[in-house]
Amino acid sequence: MRIKWTRNTAAVAALLSALCLSTNANAATEDSGKTRIEPRNSQFAQSHIEQYKTWEATKESEEIDDALAGDPNMVIMWAGYGFSKDYNKARGHFYAITDVRQTLRTGGPKDAKSGPMPMACWSCKSPDVARVIDERGEDGYFEGKWARLGAEINNPIGCSDCHNTASEDFAQGKPALTLTRPYVDRAMETIGMKFEDQSRFDQQAQVCGQCHVEYYFTGPKKSVKFPWDKGTTVDEMEVYYDEIEFKDWTHKVSKAPMLKAQHPGYETWREGIHGKNNVTCIDCHMPKVQNEDGKVFTDHKIGNPFDRFEDTCAQCHTQDKETLKSVVDSRKASVQEMKLRAEKQIVAAHFEAKAAWDAGATEEEMKPILMDIRHAQWRWDYAIASHGVHMHAPEVALRVLGTALDKATDARTKVVRLLATKGIMEEIQIPDISTKEKAQQALGMDMDKMNADKAEFLKTVAPEWNKQAEVREASY
Repeated sequence: MRIKWTRNTAAVAALLSALCLSTNANAATEDSGKTRIEPRNSQFAQSHIEQYKTWEATKESEEIDDALAGDPNMVIMWAGYGFSKDYNKARGHFYAITDVRQTLRTGGPKDAKSGPMPMACWSCKSPDVARVIDERGEDGYFEGKWARLGAEINNPIGCSDCHNTASEDFAQGKPALTLTRPYVDRAMETIGMKFEDQSRFDQQAQVCGQCHVEYYFTGPKKSVKFPWDKGTTVDEMEVYYDEIEFKDWTHKVSKAPMLKAQHPGYETWREGIHGKNNVTCIDCHMPKVQNEDGKVFTDHKIGNPFDRFEDTCAQCHTQDKETLKSVVDSRKASVQEMKLRAEKQIVAAHFEAKAAWDAGATEEEMKPILMDIRHAQWRWDYAIASHGVHMHAPEVALRVLGTALDKATDARTKVVRLLATKGIMEEIQIPDISTKEKAQQALGMDMDKMNADKAEFLKTVAPEWNKQAEVREASY
């Protein structure tokens, strides 16, 4: 007979899951006597055996899925921005450091001061980030380029990102959830969700919301901030960005002031049916399960809920796995269709805007067109960058993509009229962008050099970071 774990029994089980937690891996202290945040996930392998084993299993997602190869339109949409260089679908937490080092977006820095990206690009990749902020403060962490503290940020996403691993509660087998980034604390308070005041279930979602959110880099040090001052919906964040006149980059083709959505899973989850019914990330992606000895623990192999259907979806849904999967597949297909329809219009708008500039359009004439393009692509990106939105909140994704399509159509209508005033009546031709390589070539991107620079970095600089980290950690 299958055991059904309700919310109450799951909560009780969490309190009973001591799992031989007799040691505290964070017992080491700095010379100052201050407890150091322990970034090494291996230090918890014996005290939290099942949790560690399932976390380590996230390395099974070895395959790299090239999203640009599957959809070359995105190369054009991100023209002039790092994501046009490469964009691979997310892998397991085990690969967080590997993937951020290997992506072309972080370039091929040769020293601590070179490379295109700021330190903030490490922020969701490692518990070392929490350690460095704790030791040096936020200014001491955020200052400078991505390569500045490459030897310090060495361990992939793990235990000390979400748990107070130095606490007595954690040593006794309790979750000891915590927000480990100060800027997340501030953001949660902005929306009236002070961590200490929330229920256990809201706190579970909040620790995931440290990284699975929309954010931007602000100020001279390029610190991380969540754009939640007016709220967490796509419309509210759009108003916020517009009012502060923020842009992530200027589009290489259309010259529009662009916004790049990150991965607003927390925001879309809040709007969707699961969020409104207090079904959290943990319920679907980290369920309570039993080991061979019958002991209950939280599965840390975060992945597709269908992989553990009986422990996840079946706890609430009465449909069988295949029936429910067909519903989800149908919603995913609908979101994908709207995504591609919006892309087609946005890509055309970028090239038509370029034609208007080439025809002598003024900044004043172009401003409303560029704002429509900005808003259209922001909404498209918000919907598609939220991993699993077809499952979390398909109705939100479809509404947002519908408004993206509307705004892109508005932009194209305005630019066609403007082109007519410049004597251009014929249809603007779009270059061959049928593959990732052709799209990058159309933008004049020197991919050979980028790949060579990255290869040299991975051959020379990254191994030195590993050696320095090994020496440092040997002193813990």
